[in-house]
Amino acid sequence: MRNLKLLKSLRSSELQGPGTPQCFSVRSDTGSLLIASQFSVTEYNPQSGEVVSEASLTADGYLPEDGSGVVVGLQDLAELQSACLATAGGDVVLFNLNTGQLECVGSVDSGLTSMSWSPDEELVILTTGQETIIMMTKDFEPVTEVGIHQDDFGEGKFITVGWGKKETQFHGSEGKQAAQKKIQDVQPAVAWDDRRPRVTWRGDGQLFAVSAICTQTGARKVRVWNREGVLQATSEPINGLEQALCWKPSGSLIASSQHHPNKHSVVFMEKNGLLHGDFTLPFSKDQVKVKELLWNSDSSVLAVWLEDLAAGADRKVKNYIQLWTVGNYHWYLKQSLDFDGDKAPVCSCWDPERPLRLHVVAQNWTTVTYDWGWTTEQSPGLDNTDDASVAVIDGEKVLVTTFRQSGVPPPMCSFELQLESPVNQVTFLCQPSRTNEIAVFTSSGRISVFGKVSKEDLDRTADGFRILSRPLFLQKTFRVTAPQDDALALRQLLWLQEELFFAVAPGILPNTSVLLMLHPGQDAPDTLAVRSQVEVDGVVISTVYSSQTGTMALQLEDGQIKRLHWDSPELSVEEWLDSSGVSINFPVPCIQTALCCISGTEYLLGLTDRSHLYAGDTELASNVSSFAVCDDFLLITTHSHTCRCLQLSTLTLKGLQVALSSDGGQNDETLRRVERGSRLVTVVPQDTRVILQMPRGNLETMHHRALVLAQLRKWLDGLRFRDVFECMRKLRINLNLIYDHNPKIFLENIETFITQLNSINHVNLFLTELKEEDTTCTMYPRPESCPSQTQSVSGLKKVDVVCDALRKAMESMDPNKFCLSILTAHVKKTVPELETALQKVHELRENPPEAPGAVSAEEALKYLLFLVNVNDLYEHSLGTYDFDLVLMVAERSQKDPKEYLPFLNMLKSLEPNYQRYAIDKHLKRYRKALVHLSKSGEEHFIELVQLVKEQKLFSDALRLYPAGSPQYKLLSCAYAEHLVEQQQAEQAGLLLWRCGEPARALQAFTSCSSWRNAICVAQQIPLPPDQLALLARDLAERLNEQRRYSEAALLLDQYAKDCEEAILALITGAFWEEALRLIYMHNRQDISETNLKPALLEAVSTQTGFLEAQLATFTRHRSRLAVVREQKEKARLEMLDEEGPDCPDAELYSEASSVMTTSKYSQSNSRISSRSSKNRRKAERKKLSLKEGSPMEDRALMHALSEIITAIDKMREEIHSLLKALVLFQFEKQAEKLQQAYEGTLQTMEGALPEVWPEGLLSSNAPVTGPNSTANSIMASFQQQKPAASQQDPEIPTAPKLRNGVKWKLTILK
Repeated sequence: MRNLKLLKSLRSSELQGPGTPQCFSVRSDTGSLLIASQFSVTEYNPQSGEVVSEASLTADGYLPEDGSGVVVGLQDLAELQSACLATAGGDVVLFNLNTGQLECVGSVDSGLTSMSWSPDEELVILTTGQETIIMMTKDFEPVTEVGIHQDDFGEGKFITVGWGKKETQFHGSEGKQAAQKKIQDVQPAVAWDDRRPRVTWRGDGQLFAVSAICTQTGARKVRVWNREGVLQATSEPINGLEQALCWKPSGSLIASSQHHPNKHSVVFMEKNGLLHGDFTLPFSKDQVKVKELLWNSDSSVLAVWLEDLAAGADRKVKNYIQLWTVGNYHWYLKQSLDFDGDKAPVCSCWDPERPLRLHVVAQNWTTVTYDWGWTTEQSPGLDNTDDASVAVIDGEKVLVTTFRQSGVPPPMCSFELQLESPVNQVTFLCQPSRTNEIAVFTSSGRISVFGKVSKEDLDRTADGFRILSRPLFLQKTFRVTAPQDDALALRQLLWLQEELFFAVAPGILPNTSVLLMLHPGQDAPDTLAVRSQVEVDGVVISTVYSSQTGTMALQLEDGQIKRLHWDSPELSVEEWLDSSGVSINFPVPCIQTALCCISGTEYLLGLTDRSHLYAGDTELASNVSSFAVCDDFLLITTHSHTCRCLQLSTLTLKGLQVALSSDGGQNDETLRRVERGSRLVTVVPQDTRVILQMPRGNLETMHHRALVLAQLRKWLDGLRFRDVFECMRKLRINLNLIYDHNPKIFLENIETFITQLNSINHVNLFLTELKEEDTTCTMYPRPESCPSQTQSVSGLKKVDVVCDALRKAMESMDPNKFCLSILTAHVKKTVPELETALQKVHELRENPPEAPGAVSAEEALKYLLFLVNVNDLYEHSLGTYDFDLVLMVAERSQKDPKEYLPFLNMLKSLEPNYQRYAIDKHLKRYRKALVHLSKSGEEHFIELVQLVKEQKLFSDALRLYPAGSPQYKLLSCAYAEHLVEQQQAEQAGLLLWRCGEPARALQAFTSCSSWRNAICVAQQIPLPPDQLALLARDLAERLNEQRRYSEAALLLDQYAKDCEEAILALITGAFWEEALRLIYMHNRQDISETNLKPALLEAVSTQTGFLEAQLATFTRHRSRLAVVREQKEKARLEMLDEEGPDCPDAELYSEASSVMTTSKYSQSNSRISSRSSKNRRKAERKKLSLKEGSPMEDRALMHALSEIITAIDKMREEIHSLLKALVLFQFEKQAEKLQQAYEGTLQTMEGALPEVWPEGLLSSNAPVTGPNSTANSIMASFQQQKPAASQQDPEIPTAPKLRNGVKWKLTILK
């Protein structure tokens, strides 16, 4: 839906050569023109107006001096720095562009009719006067010479498989007579045909086509040849085929023209010579002739050069150059250039480097260069009154599509505007609320204004039908007084106000422009005259106007940006300045521009032909295929097939650069994938629709997520819940956003929400979509500029809060109307309130509402069955103990009455409490069943005890009976038995003691060594003294087995009255002071000699040996750890030397790592993921192997050293007690030796701590987290961790803390 817009035109009249121009070519390296006439060849630079070089063709006899000579071909050869020209006399001449010398490189006696070079300039085709084709290399060495007219079809001849004769075939509506029809003779070529051969090359230079007059029929025929001069195909006989011929550079089609009895058309042929499509020229029969067809270099535009067959009323023959494009298999006439008299072109061609630059040379040697650009003409409005109209030029029609009402795919449209002559420019009125009105500038120099009529006038012509897109009607036509009588003298037309137009015209000097403000004159209201004008030093190639700010910006061809002050009587132009007063310009010219505000500052955006997007002189992105600015949003499409939508008011220029350069993460609302090659057409203002056009021409309408969410947030802030709901339903947006956007506001306006929706189905849909997820944090993250809304109710689940709030509001508004929604609110809660919902259904059945339109019980139950599984609903209805409700549900289920009726009848026959017990037990509600069974009478107590044991409901059962009842005692005994089975004998003893079973309680306490409770129960019974002593000895034996020597000694001393056994138990447990107390209390000093002193000496020996063994192990592990770390550091340095300082694997060999190049063990447990804690601990121990060379040896050594230090540190109290006893019995030597050994061990281990755990070891591996950290710092710390330390690797143990504050030494010892 793009139009061709004239960016600039360069007209040069300085060149005045002898004769008339006959051929011309464009130099691709300098841009200068090579023009050949019947007298000379000239190189001319239209930019400077200077003749670069010139050579006479008559001086050396290449052309006759009388001017009758003809140049049939001219081609620039960049590699040779020359131009090659061919004359009708048969000479091929090289014109050296550096020296200006002419050199004849060959001559053909029969003369030449055409010359055509291949696109790669490696081959040249010459057609001779003898109807032959000569193919030569670039060095003019002959390759082949063949006749143009061949009897053979060519190598691509079609194969006939012989499926029947023509006489036996089906001929459709033509009937059998078609079989007898004779093939009509092909009509000869038209009279105005110059009968010269035409040669055209395919873009890749592999094939060329020749159109020539057939000697037998007199009609033109096209033949296709390959690079070797071998005929490939011959065209089918085509009546009226004309001389024009041009092969599309992309290689798909050959264009020519055809004269029909009733029309004149451009036809296309495939390389096999068969016709493939056409379009009709907008002229009557025998009005014009097609002189040439010219494809531009990228095959996007076809130029058709036509000439009137007869002179007009002014006796002048008019010439036309029409520019045609194709989209969706429809050909559009985009531009029409009309020429009169001596201004008529004699040569024209497209620029080889710039696809949309057209060069024209007139008879009077005037050269004109036109530069075109693609543009989409769209209405500039920003409010709801704008129809998002897009105007497409198609000859004398303007096709208008109003995308606000409907998306009509081209070539169709909402309505057409018919003009009297071809349209060249279209512009929309820039005045707010009237932006749908259109002004059309035609090739005849008139501006036609189209506007809307009143709705009443439109309804009169509607014939009862509703008109969706209101068409525009012609309001007024202005004639334009152009400053120059030239085709397209005015360009960049803008319609600023109702009768005020802006246009750009070429200046007097070549590189200047004149800015014009056009306004109807007082004397001639139908003529636009120049109200004011100003000349600009430079060529203006684009203008853009913002109706919001009233700013008009101009762009010059070198990228300069100017600001035009147009609202004053005199126009003035100044440089575009930024906030600091610095001039801002585009680095390179841009083909599309638009004004926008970024963070309150106005910028001019520009897109170059190389896909770079600029905001002033700042590059925003480098892969942009199209962009559009709509209100506060910038939309772009990229060559990576995405569409970005960014809100400009929330971004700075730097932030916009960052956003466009990022790939976008998950749930990024600004990014959307689109079809390959999509381009933006327009965005519907105050809407969410974005119109894209695909490469083949069809349209797609999408609702960009960023626009949708911005619109929804705006509506939610304005409490427009109905608009929000309809939009979210249509675009499949999660309805949770209605609540999540601002929970507090939603709950405060919940009645407004219900009233606006005004639909039970919509409320139900909202309720059923509720989830606990906060969509503003997951699916639709808030923009950074949008403040976060806190949840209004803390501690409660979102679904429950919304369901309760909606239910209460609906119950207060109209419970009958919203009955189904209230049921939905009950069912949708986190724990569905099915029983409450069923109870409401039951109430409807008992008391049917009388209000009109109220829901019946049957309808409510049917709806409830839709929400809930019927079997679940049946179970819950059974739980209400209401058999009428159960039958209602059962009748609507798939259950067989033979299954549930006997069961229900059986339940009805039971006593009420036992009936409820049976129902609860069936529903596995055992606690409720227990309550009802306890009320059913004593006869069911045995069943109750069985239920309690099966379901382990002992605590619940005990609460149902008083403490002194026999049932309580029986249940307590059963509970105690259960606890004993669970290895909880002490709690069982407490229960038995409490309920009056001391003997069983004593047994339970004794079994678990709870000696204090056992002694209390034994004395409560009471036990005889001898049995009490036996009990005490039994308990003491158990305690000794558990190494609880002090408690065993207390029992033996106080209850068994055996002081000797008590003292021996204390000596065994190393309780030296307590043993001495009993020795002196019972006057048994003999035990000191027999047991205590030997035990002390044995303890000294044991402790000394233990310390020596631990110290030796510690020293060995410490030395091995130093060796392991040295090996790893060496391996890391070797890798750095081999791979360089940036080697990513170097960190694998740091001192915290567990990977070694010399390791012969692999980590076999790498697949351990989810195991039991026991297995995990086992796996950890297996990894921490102390075997030399194991992967985790360094960490295993550190774990072992940590355990040794901890064990030695825990001996402080034990050593202190032993030292005091040794000193008391005068074992000073042994005490001093033990104290020195322990002190030396502690000092050795304390001194080794900095070596084993060097400073910074743990901090280098722990990720940096905490309140002062950021997401980036945490990620960086994780990435800097050693790769070998995976999640399954054991952590590095921390250094143990020594308890230096514990006093253990004796100062009386040396």
